[in-house]
Amino acid sequence: MGCWILRWRIERRIEVVADTDMEQPKHKLLLILTLLSSTVMVESEYLRPLPRKTLTIPRYSVSKAHSSYPQQVHISLAGEKHIRVTWITDDKHSPSYVEYGTLPGRYDSIAEGEFTSYNYMLYTSGTIHHVVIGPLEDNTVYFYRCGGKGPDFQLKTPPNQFPIVFAVAGDLGQTGWTKSTLAHIDQSQYDVYLLPGDLSYADCMQHLWDSFGELVEPLASTRPWMVTEGNHEEENILLLTDKFVSYNSRWKMPFEESGSTSNLYYSFEVAGVHVIMLGSYEDYDVYSEQYRWLKEDLSKVDRERTPWLLVSFHIPWYNSNKAHQGAGDDMMAAIEPLLYAASVDLVIAGHVHAYERSKRVYNGRLDSCGAVHITIGDGGNREGLARNLNFVFSFLVPRRVLTRLFIDRYINPQPKWSEFREASFGHGELKFVNSTHALWSWHRNDDDNSVKVDDIWINSLVSSGCVDQKTHELRSTLMIP
Repeated sequence: MGCWILRWRIERRIEVVADTDMEQPKHKLLLILTLLSSTVMVESEYLRPLPRKTLTIPRYSVSKAHSSYPQQVHISLAGEKHIRVTWITDDKHSPSYVEYGTLPGRYDSIAEGEFTSYNYMLYTSGTIHHVVIGPLEDNTVYFYRCGGKGPDFQLKTPPNQFPIVFAVAGDLGQTGWTKSTLAHIDQSQYDVYLLPGDLSYADCMQHLWDSFGELVEPLASTRPWMVTEGNHEEENILLLTDKFVSYNSRWKMPFEESGSTSNLYYSFEVAGVHVIMLGSYEDYDVYSEQYRWLKEDLSKVDRERTPWLLVSFHIPWYNSNKAHQGAGDDMMAAIEPLLYAASVDLVIAGHVHAYERSKRVYNGRLDSCGAVHITIGDGGNREGLARNLNFVFSFLVPRRVLTRLFIDRYINPQPKWSEFREASFGHGELKFVNSTHALWSWHRNDDDNSVKVDDIWINSLVSSGCVDQKTHELRSTLMIP
């Protein structure tokens, strides 16, 4: 009780001082703020906004009140020139087919698919429909309708040649900052969205999977969303045989199309880029099925057809934030030599709720033939950013001063491989301009504005000669049983 009384007195004193024009109280306010700033040692001049509340999203709108109307519509790539359309209906007898064409309301093609559902404790999902449509023309707008009910949806297929733009943000969640991130991504004119794990933050609360599907539908129904699992997709309960049942049922990725046996890891190709999505929460040691599949997938990569090679998973390997230190070490020990031999250009991860970009690095050291590692777990989740709060002072100051009391949790001095880092919400944009150059930029959520804070041109390892230099090393590595 004493702490709360003291906090109220100081809050009141600061408010009185701030609302007066008298010179002496102004000096007192300046002294208080100076002491606070010097105590918490704020690293950056940027004053970050406070976390925002979790969104309350209706199960579905009045326009979708009919039980066979499509809900939570999203699309993903499903092999060359094909798109998978996924949606949910309350009616378990609703048919699984998609009508589509290049003119609104006029469908000259139809495709049938499959459906599934799942039980989770006392929760029973709606009917989850997956339908693959195609072959489709590249870089073309299509109109489609799900199950013969509801409105027209519209999608745009990716181009089949450079340039191509990826939007990137992990650890999305369902907060006010998530909404801001999605609005900024929507403005970016992207072709494909990469989400390196932690989608809904449902954490066993299954209705939050439904609200997440409604939240992202305006974007996810128009551009392919390519995702991989994070720790918040791992919903372990007693006697549950598939701890990823919610994720696997709702977000089916092209694992079968890429020769994988698990929805938790797969690959796809688009416009000169080969993308591999790995599973941080699936076995990855050298004796695992994922490792075997990865070697086989890498052996099929043609760097003349796809000069860029990108890998994404949830837990970062290069992370100078104190959050989740060492969490990716085991996977890094098993997988990094394989990715290095294959001359992977970029590695994108999430998990740490902050942004960081590395220089080209391998085995902890700068290496011109190593990968650029990007940590971007800053989509807007409810857990907040990877920063510490000075709890002593949090009880002594009003809310508007509270943002000054967060301390960035970065290891100092900054490692040589780390080039830029900041604990803020935001998103990334990755534009592959041609076979030799890509432009990466990171955009901070500054209140409700998107502010570009970091950008860099990246040269492909094909153009630098690293791929040719390591051809023998790659062959030797892939031949090891």
